[in-house]
Parts: sequence; C-alpha cells; structure tokens
Amino acid sequence: MDTIFALASAQGKAGVAVVRVSGPGAHAAGHALAGRLPAPGRHGLRKLRDLQGALLDEALVLRFDGPASFTGEDVVEFHLHGSTAVVSAVLGALGTRDGVRMAEPGEFTRRAMENGRLDLAQVEGLADLIDAETEAQRRQAQRLLSGALGVLAERWRADLIRSAALIEATIDFADEDVPEDVTPEVNALLDGVRADLERQSSGVRIAERIRSGFEVAIIGAPNVGKSTLLNHLAGRDAAITSEIAGTTRDVIEVRMDLDGLPVTLLDTAGLRDTDDVVETIGIDRARQRADQADLRVVLSEDGTSPIPLRPGDIVLRPKADQQEDCEGAVSGRTGQGVPQLIAHISAELRERSQSAGLATRQRHKDAMQRALVALIEAQEQLSHGPDRYDIAAEELRTAIRALESLVGRIDVENLLDEIFASFCLGK
Repeated sequence: MDTIFALASAQGKAGVAVVRVSGPGAHAAGHALAGRLPAPGRHGLRKLRDLQGALLDEALVLRFDGPASFTGEDVVEFHLHGSTAVVSAVLGALGTRDGVRMAEPGEFTRRAMENGRLDLAQVEGLADLIDAETEAQRRQAQRLLSGALGVLAERWRADLIRSAALIEATIDFADEDVPEDVTPEVNALLDGVRADLERQSSGVRIAERIRSGFEVAIIGAPNVGKSTLLNHLAGRDAAITSEIAGTTRDVIEVRMDLDGLPVTLLDTAGLRDTDDVVETIGIDRARQRADQADLRVVLSEDGTSPIPLRPGDIVLRPKADQQEDCEGAVSGRTGQGVPQLIAHISAELRERSQSAGLATRQRHKDAMQRALVALIEAQEQLSHGPDRYDIAAEELRTAIRALESLVGRIDVENLLDEIFASFCLGK
C-alpha cells in the first residue's frame, strides 16, 4: 500500500497547520525531513529540511506506530507554522520521495475503516462531526462516532446467530441430545431484536432532521407580516417587505441555530386566490413546503388557518404592536412575542428530538428494515413447526447480512466512493 500525505488542517493562513503522513514509508519519510523521530506516541521539536538540506520550518513532530494510530498504519504528523508558503514547501518535499503520494479525499479515514479502526457507521459519524454546526448535531455525531450503533448491531447479530444455531442444531442433530423445542428461546431472542430495530428505525427521521436541519415554515395570508417576522428572527433583511400584497413570490430560506438545534426558517408566499400566474406558482410552492415542513407557524388575524393544522403547529395573531390585547400575538416589527415564539418552537423541536435513535441516515433505516422483514418472516415460519425450520434459518441469515451491511462488513462497496468523496482532503 502506498504511503500517503496531505494537509490535515484547514487550507489558508493559520497559527498552526498539520500535515499527516500514513503508510509503510511514513517513518522513513518523517526521518528524511526531521531526522531522528520521537518515540512512539511522543512528540518532539525538530528542524525540517528538504533533500538539499535547506531549512523548511521548525515543527512539532508526532510519531504513531501502527496499529495504534488513527489509520491503523505507521503515522507521522508535522505541526507546522501555518503559512501557505511553509505548508507548500513541506508538501513539496514529501512529494519528491519515491512511493509517497498525495492522499485522495477521505483516504486516511478509508484506511482506518479497512484496517478495522472504524466501522462504516463511525465513518459517517466522523463526517457528521466535521460538518456539525450546532450542539445537537455535535452530540449526535459523537454518539455515532463512538461506535454505539456498531455495538448495538453486534449485539443484535449475536442474538440472531444464537437463534440460527439453535434452529440448525434441531435440524441437523434431531437424534442427538438437543432441546426438542427451541421455539420459546428463539422467539424471545427475536422479539428483543425486533423491538430494538423498530425503535431505532422510528427514530431515523428525527435523527436525519438533527443532522440536516428542521424546517419551520411561516404561513399566512398576504401582508400579515411573515417576511417581517422572518427578518426579525434572522437578525437581517433576508426577505423583501412592503405594503403591497403578494411581494413574496418564492420560498425564502434562512438557516439558524435555535437553542442548539439546526433550523431552517421558510418565508412563504401569502396564501390567497389570485389570477396572477407568477404569484400562483409561489402559492403552490408555499403549500408544498408547508406540507413538508416539520413545524408551521401560522399567522392569522381571525384565528383561522389557510392550511389544515397538524399537532404542534403554532397559530398566532400578527402585528402585536397594533393590538390592544397582545396575548397570542407576535410582531416582527417590534419583537413583541418573539422570545415566546422562539421558546415555543425550541420546546416543540426539542421534545421531538428525544425520539432520535442512534441510526441517523436512510441507509441505516433501510438495513434495519430489511432485517425486520426477515425476522418477521422467520418467526412466521417458526410458528409452522420443525418442518419449516430450514426456511426460518435462511431468513435469519438474511437478517444477519442486513445488519452486517449496516456497519460496513458486507455489500457496501458501491457506497464507499460516494461516502469518502464527501470528506475533505487530509481526512
């Protein structure tokens, strides 16, 4: 396997830049630039020189011996002064060595997975952690990166292997000293796995929302103050406001951190009957996005809603600054009622977030659903007695393979290039 190197910190001028080298020639490459390397797991200050002996930088050098490294291979890291010139010089010096090449995007992490340092779910957790913008995203990514989903999948797999072994023992050794009826124990194991799978599957949608962001749509008739409210919540003039009805024609999106949760606010066209072709398109889009949104804030002067309400929707009277009774009203112009609205939205979304499981992606849900279908069929076959045990055992093997694909043991080669391509160079 080639020895690879790349800048592992962000591009551009910084106080410190980290260049990582990994592979069988990492220590030799490190020695060529820095001279004597520190002991494994230790660091030391070294002068880095190119092949002609010219000084490149004075850097902190760290050495890791495989498999006790991020990639599972020998690794050397150079913590440099973070100028672009220094980084370019060090990368250029590394690139002159035979058998050493620039890493591809995500290649360090891919090697970590191939060397058993991470499973595929942990790789996805690492990608989520790098992209995390809010506290909820950080916590969720850390749970996935910690390997919690892999541990759970391994427990399910062990229970299914035990179940399959009991069934196959009954089939293959019917005349030996084995239990005559293994169905109660097998069903107990399968019931436990099914309950866990159903619980984790049901939490994927919310987990995906934490990862990608909840959508909150502001809905109402024209000129009720939707755009003004959006601007106040965003803290900037994100949407055009005017006294002319129908000013907003398209859906305007503003992303924000709301009490640690990622939220995209949607300002939509005012809902009304109109002959204006362009406004009609905007209204149709508004209704579509309102249907897809996780939560809707409906501004209504008379308390009625232009869309069918769902549990959790928030109905408020607009223009609280013009009302004698401000109860249940909000004003984007003065900010009256806005703190209460933010608290209400945060509480509603945080309550929903409690149902998020360890699985965070549709791929995870698909694998668990395949396992669930196989388990249900296995139990159905078990109910018909020993004559169907061989079919039940095969269904259990199908469920086991589905769980193995969840953590990347099998059947994921077609996903790997797409997943690792999303990583930055140097990770």
